[in-house]
Amino acid sequence: MIALGPEEIMALLPHRYPFLLVDRVVEVVRNEYAIGLKNVTLNEPFFQGHFPDYRVMPGVLVIESMAQVGGVLVYYSHDGSPLDKLPLFTHIDRCRFRRQVIPGDQLRLHVEIMRRRGPVWRFRGRAYVDDVLAAEAELQAVLKDRAPEELQEGS
Repeated sequence: MIALGPEEIMALLPHRYPFLLVDRVVEVVRNEYAIGLKNVTLNEPFFQGHFPDYRVMPGVLVIESMAQVGGVLVYYSHDGSPLDKLPLFTHIDRCRFRRQVIPGDQLRLHVEIMRRRGPVWRFRGRAYVDDVLAAEAELQAVLKDRAPEELQEGS
């Protein structure tokens, strides 16, 4: 079992503040699933403009959090040298929002591999708050070769 802190996540994903939406990956099982955490705090930049009088995390960012955990899972499940690839979120199906996510919540993001065909990966993602399903979706990503300058920056 693999667990990752913020520095290890940033070594894998190209996202940075304010768009890195995974604080910790608590479990990765290669070719199966990953579980990540996102602590939702009042000082998140999106709360300034997204319903400032009724603070709720935008649903698209909940889904993006799942996709980022999926990106980490790809790195640990990919054959070959995964750091020369970039997982790009390409498709979403069966998305449902079940519960609002508000400041003080902790998202527990479960992402499992449904199938893989060449560079295309299909995932089932679920976001929970206190063991209550907040959102779910099927996500798809494709692995793209990183540009040479991206490889140097990520090293």
